[in-house]
Amino acid sequence: MKLYLKIWRQKDANSKGAMVDYTLDGVESDMSFLEMLDVLNEELIEKGEDPIEFDHDCREGICGTCSLMINGRPHGPESLITVCQLHMRSFNDGDTIVIEPWRAKAFPVIKDLIVDRSSFDRIQQAGGYISVNTSGNPVDANAIPIEKDAADASFNAATCIGCGACVAACKNASAMLFTSAKVSQFALLPQGRVEAAERVQNMVRQMDIEGFGNCTNTGACEVECPKGISLENIARMNREYLSAIIKG
Repeated sequence: MKLYLKIWRQKDANSKGAMVDYTLDGVESDMSFLEMLDVLNEELIEKGEDPIEFDHDCREGICGTCSLMINGRPHGPESLITVCQLHMRSFNDGDTIVIEPWRAKAFPVIKDLIVDRSSFDRIQQAGGYISVNTSGNPVDANAIPIEKDAADASFNAATCIGCGACVAACKNASAMLFTSAKVSQFALLPQGRVEAAERVQNMVRQMDIEGFGNCTNTGACEVECPKGISLENIARMNREYLSAIIKG
């Protein structure tokens, strides 16, 4: 395939960026999207040009590092996958592909397609810890009965990989889906109830400090989430937050 690429290039956080056009020939349909970028970078290096900087790590859809806006959609045209799981068979010969970084005040561009997502780390850190008894013998796994529905919902929330697609998809650059998933995975379990009120207040406060926007329930975050995190988590977090405020 022959592709026409429009890629955001930005020297550093303080420089003005711009879209740059590239033409890439000989792209195979079995290539992953990141492999296609690797091939383009090899050509740029051979020409003595700076390669395009982009984040990647596991390339197995687990870490959430490979976050790109592709033709206006987080992670590209397919559903429930990350960029590293996207293959070039999803595109056609002669296609023009626009590749950009996440666009959000709380995700400042570092270089080219790489953004600083440490704001997510600070939100999680604000959640603090979970109290557990570490003295004596290990507690049996079945010592605390947990309803299956609650356990399943907790595990589903915990599948959030923190890629930031929810923020990129939201017109308000809201981090409510991410934050609510991290709140829910603990709030649904008895082990997480001890610090539940303090946790949700601290995480919501940190989310606001980081500069994320408010949720207006458009649902774009759930649609574009590669792990299918549900909007139900946002409703749960709102209930947890209001309950914590009322109880003081």
